[in-house]
Amino acid sequence: MKDTSPALRVALAYFRAWTGKDMDTAMRYVADDVVCEAPAGRIEGAAAFRAFMAPFAQTVLGADLIAGFGDADTALVMYDTRTVPVASAPGADCLTVRDGKIVHSRLVFDQAPFDAARSAAAAAEHRTA
Repeated sequence: MKDTSPALRVALAYFRAWTGKDMDTAMRYVADDVVCEAPAGRIEGAAAFRAFMAPFAQTVLGADLIAGFGDADTALVMYDTRTVPVASAPGADCLTVRDGKIVHSRLVFDQAPFDAARSAAAAAEHRTA
């Protein structure tokens, strides 16, 4: 995949860092005043964003980049992660980049595999209780 777009270069560097569990490097690409629109709601500021992303990043066992596209200011990265709780957790980030930093993230991901894993764990716990 060509990463000639300025926004895509930032998005891919950020993706590689957080999927590699390197949140210090990932956060180098995130603006202090970042805003993230996620299924859990709106997250504002780098500290809150890191607190949101870091626990998930720590569960990542591997990631496959499905596609990445971008222009000067916007990048879209679609991926599938393998995590401790689920074997396939597809997601996508639409990122707005200014001056080499992510200022806005619209994050979407499939919650169904996580819901199923939680239900299975609860059922197994109920059987052993």
